[in-house]
Amino acid sequence: MIKVNAMGDTCPIPVIKTKNAIKEMNGAGEVEVLVDNEIAVQNLTKMAKQKQYECKSEKLSGDEYRVIITVPAKGQEEGNEASRKGDAAQTGAAPEASRGAEDTACIPDGRRKKKIVVLRSGKMGEGNDELGAVLMKGFIYALTELDQLPETILLYNGGAPLSCEGSDSLEDLKTLEAQGVEILTCGTCLNYYGLTDKLAVGSVTNMYAIAEKMSEADTIICP
Repeated sequence: MIKVNAMGDTCPIPVIKTKNAIKEMNGAGEVEVLVDNEIAVQNLTKMAKQKQYECKSEKLSGDEYRVIITVPAKGQEEGNEASRKGDAAQTGAAPEASRGAEDTACIPDGRRKKKIVVLRSGKMGEGNDELGAVLMKGFIYALTELDQLPETILLYNGGAPLSCEGSDSLEDLKTLEAQGVEILTCGTCLNYYGLTDKLAVGSVTNMYAIAEKMSEADTIICP
């Protein structure tokens, strides 16, 4: 069992710590998380449910809660997913995974549907490159503080390195992902810059998906 102390941590840090612990476990096992508020318990339970992990929680004292997440073996996890989809088909309910990116959104969910942020450069604006990099870092941090979060962040060309190892904005992007924001980076761009194995947040996408996301968006923000 891996133990995670998230006492005093505000949303979404307990979720981020737990996801990192599960990743480090690299297989079946249990993660015990200590938190100090019910919202964190709800967020962890929601994340576990979406990932098909068993989850149980208990209140230890007035301001201390314990959440235990059990990660099954790979084959068992896939079997649980197939069973869940079969049950949904019989009842006519839509599988939870198809209802949108609901897995790790903090409560209340602050995402605004069809609002997309496009990061096509590691710098913001024109002029001094050093200043531009500072501005971009500040912009991404500011996104984490918005009342209305974007639904998706698309990164391509010079923006692709922002989601990779060594990026100054990596933790802020992980914070956004933990709140349910979809982070998508162009695979062609990662390959071009030699960063295919360095992606550290979100997932790889392609130009068709990027075009589709942008064409369906109500609002596109491109700093």
